[in-house]
Order: sequence, then C-alpha cells, then structure tokens
Amino acid sequence: MTGTTLYELFAASADRYPDAIALEVEGDEVSYADLHRHALALAGEIVARHGGVPARVALLAQRSVTAFAGYLAAQRLGAAVTPLNPGYPVLRNRRVCDLARVDVLVADESGAPQLADGLGDAAPTVLALDDDRVRALAGAGVGLAGYHGGPDDVAYVLFTSGSTGRPKGVPVPQRAAVAYVRHNVDRFAVGPGARVSHTFDLTFDPSVFDLFVTWAGGATLAVPRRAELLNPVDYLRDRRITHWFSVPSVVSVGDELGTLPTGQVTDLRYSIFIGEPLTYRQAERWQEIAPGAVVTNVYGPTELTVACTEFRLDLDPLRWPATSNDTVPIGPVYDFLDHVIVGADGHAAQEGELCVRGVQRFVGYLDSGDDVGRFLTYGPDGAEPYEGGGLTDEHYYRTGDRVRLEDGNLVHLGRLDNQVKVRGYRIELGEIEAALRRHDGVTQAVVVAVNRTGETELIGFYTGEEVPQLRRWLRRQVPLHMVPRVLNHLAAMPLNANGKIDRGVLRDSVAELATAGPA
Repeated sequence: MTGTTLYELFAASADRYPDAIALEVEGDEVSYADLHRHALALAGEIVARHGGVPARVALLAQRSVTAFAGYLAAQRLGAAVTPLNPGYPVLRNRRVCDLARVDVLVADESGAPQLADGLGDAAPTVLALDDDRVRALAGAGVGLAGYHGGPDDVAYVLFTSGSTGRPKGVPVPQRAAVAYVRHNVDRFAVGPGARVSHTFDLTFDPSVFDLFVTWAGGATLAVPRRAELLNPVDYLRDRRITHWFSVPSVVSVGDELGTLPTGQVTDLRYSIFIGEPLTYRQAERWQEIAPGAVVTNVYGPTELTVACTEFRLDLDPLRWPATSNDTVPIGPVYDFLDHVIVGADGHAAQEGELCVRGVQRFVGYLDSGDDVGRFLTYGPDGAEPYEGGGLTDEHYYRTGDRVRLEDGNLVHLGRLDNQVKVRGYRIELGEIEAALRRHDGVTQAVVVAVNRTGETELIGFYTGEEVPQLRRWLRRQVPLHMVPRVLNHLAAMPLNANGKIDRGVLRDSVAELATAGPA
C-alpha cells in the first residue's frame, strides 16, 4: 500500500489488481481497471469543459458510477471534493457551493433535478452526467498533465452544522486522510476478497472509510440500494459482506422493524459503529446476528478525519467492561495521535473535554474566524484557548465532547456545547433555530434535544405568529434529520434570572408535551 494521497492509494490498487472488482453498484460489477479508466476520462472531460484544472469540485451525486468516478476524477486532478446530498434542500446545497467557492459542479441523475431548481449556475462549470455517459467517455487520461498531488493538498471539504446558522467548512488535508486510511486497512485486515458495506452518504465523513479503505486494500465496495439498508441482514447475507460500517441506530431501527433475524450472517468478520453512542444492548443484539464478527466502536469528529479512537469488544460478552452509562467505550485514542482530557479547571483530568492533535487534525476551518475558541495549547500552566494569530501543530482540536477514563478506557458522556448527534449526524441546534427565524412569522426559536427510549429527539419552540405547516416549511430549509419532531408555539420564551432564554425549563416541559402531535 503505497502513496501519499487518496488518489495514489487507489491507483496503486488499480495497478496491482486491475481485474479485481472495485465496485458493485446497481447490479453492475466495475473492475479496478475500468473504474480507473472512467475516473481518468471524467477528469479529462472536466478539464476540457472547464478550460483548465479546477481547484474545487462539488459532487451532487450518490450511489452511482458517476459519483465514484467523479470523486476519483477530482482526486486525480488534485482538486478538493465537496460532496452535496441530492436529498438536501436546494437552498442548503447552494449555500455550501457559495461558501466552498466551487469551480466545477458534477451531477448525476439523482442530482440533476436540483440543477433546474437553483443549482444550475452554482459553479462556473456544471456537468450533468449519467452512468452511461461516463462509461462512454473516451480517451482515459488523454490531455491530462502529470499527477502532482501531495500530502499538504486538501483532499475534501465537508460542511458541518454551524451555530450561527451558517454551515462550517472543514478542509481535510491528504496527509490526514491517508493516515486514517492506512491505519484502518491494517486494523481491519482489508484486502483482496474483502467486501465492504456502503451505508454512508458522501456528505458524511465515514464514507471516506467506505470508499478509500476499501480501495486502498484492493477490496470490493458493495453499494446497496436504499431499500436494502432497511433489511441489513439480507444485505449482509446476499452481498456476502465481510466488513460492516454504520451508525448504531441501524440496529435499533432494524430491531423495531423486525428485520434482524439470527442464524443467517456467516461471512461478516468486522462490525464497526460510529456517529453516536453504541449501547451494550445494541452491541448484544448485533452479536446475536453475527456472532463471529468482531464489534468495534469508533469515535471522531470530522475535524479529526472520521475517527480518532476505537474500542474493540471481546467475542465473549462476559469480558465486556462495565461502564457508568451502559455504552461501549470509545477509546483509547489512536497511538499515533496526541490527546489530553481537559477538566473544568483547565488542567488534565480523568473527566473533561477530549482534545486531540496530530497528523489527522484538520488545518482549520474554511473561514478562519471559526477557529477561535475551537483549539488550545496545553502546557505546565494548563490549557490556553486559541484566540487567533495562526494555528500550529502544537494546537489541540477541542472536540466539545465530554469523556471519562473508566478502568483505562475512554467513555463518551455527551456534548459540552449546544451540539448534538441525531442518527449519527452532527447537528448544531443554532443552525435549526436560525432557519426557523428566517420564517416571516417567527420571532424567536429554540430547539432542545431530549433522550427518550435511547434515541435523541429534537423538540422545537417558537414565538410570533402560530404558523400552520411550519415543519413542512422547515423541511425545505434544512435536511430532514434536522427537522424537530414537534414544533411548539409559545406566547413567550421562559427567561432565567439573567434575562436569557431558559433552555432547562423548555427541556423540562417536553415531558408534558410528549403526546403533542407535529405542528
């Protein structure tokens, strides 16, 4: 496994295993040689249409040859990829394109409708393609300059939910992505013959594992149709998946739907979970499905390149360590990264905020103003928050996650700020509130997160006019997973002694509103 960029990792496997299957999608098997050829041809088409090599490529595509070849084409050109989700509101995708200052927008059939609905001019060059067109592109690599990508180049830019209502751009350098990929190829023994799941949208950073851990190892990415993920056991069995990677809520949802029969999964070797707390109940249920697969719980924010900690459960549940909140530990931190747990007093502690630095730390937000307060240095006098002036390798990224060392293992205790995770998606409640306030009839808006039956739910409150169908309106402003289950109209927000909105009172009121229907 050689290379210092994601493209070089893929290209090395394409050279070594040209006839192996790199991709199974929509009933089609695509070899490494063919996928490489499609990527090179698409890279040439991008250069020809754009009139030069772009610096930033947006990808409005998913689960298609166009999507995967497009991602690789951008990597071959040394361009930073910004994935867009065709299922997100057009306004959100347009905002991301503007913030990322994209040069080229590539859309497949799933993304094409948004081109006519507001994204047709979101970049100087827009390519609308389908898989047949991509396969028909001729002259793989013709006219392309030699590859000059390096470890300091930006591999991709993902946008996380921002507390000001503006999504925050997270540029991840090649060196960070490659370090993560190399670690996971080795850790999970990904190689020829392995068959890896693809449960994550490209806008969700665990998809980097799906694509590039698979391809760096010379394995096969088995892309499911959406409906297949509602029956994960069928997908695991029929596709002979050896490596599964998903959010833990897949287990809970499958259990509720009755789609997790036992005794059918025999090929699975590794089960990896990320994005939200993995409870022991979920781990036990999954082990019943695939008793021979090793369950690993991993954790990490986008800023630390997908994951920076991992905890592997023993195959014998009697050897699983007890934790204070009945969730599987998330750590230790990768041994090639540095970390410190900062307590409330600013000094290292057994419980506090997890802060991490090292090769997988990103280079700072797209808007450097977002960096202030999100990093710190740590020395004999304790933590010193970053106030601006330039980031260095000495700066730790502040994850905002509260952890505790329990019997030598890291246990995740929740968020320190106003950020939550719902079904694995990281959400700033402030972004939802900002979206609600954009409605002419809304004066104030507050969204709180509550945990009921082991799942995080969003509940919203607003003042101003009582707006019928407000949830339906909000669905056109933010992704579906950011729409609160209930929006409650109030005459006025409760205030605390300091005159600030009392979120605690609102959370306490949720129990009384549990039976309320959607507004």
